[in-house]
Amino acid sequence: MNTELYADLKAREIVYQVTDPEIEKHLSGQPITVYCGFDPTADSLHVGSLFPLLTLRRFQQAGHRPIVVLGGATGMIGDPSFKAQERSLQTPEQVAINLLGIKKVAEKFLDFTPGNPNCAIIIDNNEFYKDMNVLTFLREVGKHFTVNHMVAKDSVRSRMDDREQGISYTEFSYMLLQAYDFYCLYKKYNCSLQIGASDQWGNITAGTELIRRKLAHADEADAGPSHAFGLTHPLIMRSDGQKFGKSEKGTVWLSAEKTSPYQLYQFFIQSPDDVVITWINYLTFLPRAEIAALAEKIKTEPEKKAAQLALACEVTRMVHGDDALTRAEKATQALFGTEIKNLDLQTLGEIFSDTPSTQKTLNTLQGEGISILDLLVETALFQSRGAARKEVPAGGVYLNNERITDIAFNVKPEHLIAGAALVLRKGKKNYHVVRFS
Repeated sequence: MNTELYADLKAREIVYQVTDPEIEKHLSGQPITVYCGFDPTADSLHVGSLFPLLTLRRFQQAGHRPIVVLGGATGMIGDPSFKAQERSLQTPEQVAINLLGIKKVAEKFLDFTPGNPNCAIIIDNNEFYKDMNVLTFLREVGKHFTVNHMVAKDSVRSRMDDREQGISYTEFSYMLLQAYDFYCLYKKYNCSLQIGASDQWGNITAGTELIRRKLAHADEADAGPSHAFGLTHPLIMRSDGQKFGKSEKGTVWLSAEKTSPYQLYQFFIQSPDDVVITWINYLTFLPRAEIAALAEKIKTEPEKKAAQLALACEVTRMVHGDDALTRAEKATQALFGTEIKNLDLQTLGEIFSDTPSTQKTLNTLQGEGISILDLLVETALFQSRGAARKEVPAGGVYLNNERITDIAFNVKPEHLIAGAALVLRKGKKNYHVVRFS
């Protein structure tokens, strides 16, 4: 058994709260089973969910068995923890679609190989509730909690203090469901540890309390391990206070269909200096000595962005693989270079997914082609031919990252990227894509 796991978690500042200081001793003994839950609020996980997934991976690499619990039941309600308002209820059909998407993502990070002693497993918590009626739930779970105790939890009290929004009984009961999840996993799989972000502390401690109270009954005393533990990691926040995983363009997803490898790579390349080392500790398996060297480079050579490059490479490789990483790196290099002419249309589309574009037919390029001045006006990079005529000789106009200074220049088929597109640029950052079909 790897006895260095807890020390490494502490050194990387992954441990935020634990329910019992005996957890370190618990982890250094025989292999345990540990779980983390993910509610299906979308058909993918975002990069904020990467932290607990990789923490489960650290446990698995240390010899422990991870369980990924998908909230087929709890996802029908929605976790109210520190949410400003109540979630919209999802249909069973949407939950089913989301569960499949999350399962696909989770399988990238954990070893599910049958036969391995600590192979990961995925469980839909709906199996705990599908045959249970409300009276049974109230008798088996509800009787172990007082309302006084539940409203004392920060995650609930913050909603109750909001007189306009408040909290519905539906979301108020979420804590009991997550507690019962832990109890069921404890009984069936000897699962003795639940992990999650710090905003899950109230839900996690509810689970350890339910297990303790259920075990207090004589008929439960000899079932499962002797004790249950909870561990939370910090919430990851950007330096501007924005939640990790969010950007100006929206959520950064772990599915290539929702966020391309290039976009994921760019998200981490743009990591601020004041948080990048923290993110490397949380989201990579780089040795701590190497991380310390990267931290030093931020002080001595910040312009080289060595830490950001290391983070972007490690995460993109883990999420999408080596080939996708290579494409993302090439696309990044091509963005300001003439290598842009060698890109395929898919990569070009990823780079300029949010860039203004114009659609034209290929026959417009026949004969003499299209005047660069006309194209600059048509794409609204310039308001008039006169304005474009002044700027082109001054060197402020680029076609496929090559400077154009001749006002008589005509765009022809041989200038197309992959035979179907070209990229115009005015100045340093004002792009426009012209697509031909």
